[in-house]
Amino acid sequence: MNRDAPLLFFDSGVGGLSVLEPTRALLPNAPIVYVADSAAFPYGTRSEAEIAARVPALLGRLVERFRPRLAVIACNTASTIALDVVRSALDLPVVGTVPAIKPAAELSKTRVIGVLGTDATVRQPYVDDLAARFASDCTVLRHGSAELVALAEAKLAGEVVSPGAMRDAVAPLLAQPGGERIDVMVLACTHFPLLADELREALPGIALVDGGRGIARRIAYLTREQPWPDVPGEGRAIFTGGPPAPPLAAALARFGLGSAGGL
Repeated sequence: MNRDAPLLFFDSGVGGLSVLEPTRALLPNAPIVYVADSAAFPYGTRSEAEIAARVPALLGRLVERFRPRLAVIACNTASTIALDVVRSALDLPVVGTVPAIKPAAELSKTRVIGVLGTDATVRQPYVDDLAARFASDCTVLRHGSAELVALAEAKLAGEVVSPGAMRDAVAPLLAQPGGERIDVMVLACTHFPLLADELREALPGIALVDGGRGIARRIAYLTREQPWPDVPGEGRAIFTGGPPAPPLAAALARFGLGSAGGL
């Protein structure tokens, strides 16, 4: 294994940073290439056919270009739709991101769980299967929110997120029959942990669960005993829609992505 071979993180936007951050904590010297498919953002409003065609093709080109040791699909929507196809097409480990329904069920006392994701994620049979396997004795309520994805991107770019906008975004889920009994909320979009403080204010008394730390542990396990550079390296951020605006580039630097440009 080439010690300079990077970890490749892939998302439609900046949501994958919520997976990158705990990975950095475990593997501080890992070289990082972070790719945001901003040209097709947001994935959550696109059809399954579009995502199933686009993600494997784009990841194939990225792997050929950057020669990573491992690829991370740091996007729930892309993972629930295209993970199996990507794994069959690429000759390297691929880690996906799926809704953390199992730990949510283990934590819930009321046996009513909320799942906040994108429209595309919450309607997937994959989520049905997770609920049946790990939360069969729970009521699992779902809501897809493109608004929360946009708010997370805006927050990272330096904009102030309105408490009212947050409450409006989660209100349809709480208004569902049984919504008042939700005690655990699954953040089934990697963008949403970036709004954790705002979500806690909008959802008082409800525990928030996401898969970021578990994914980081999986990455560390799959790369155990592999060589790394002796010192932390500067990560690269690449946007398919062109270089990010200066405020966003500054935010990326806080995640160790000091170089940001277009594909």
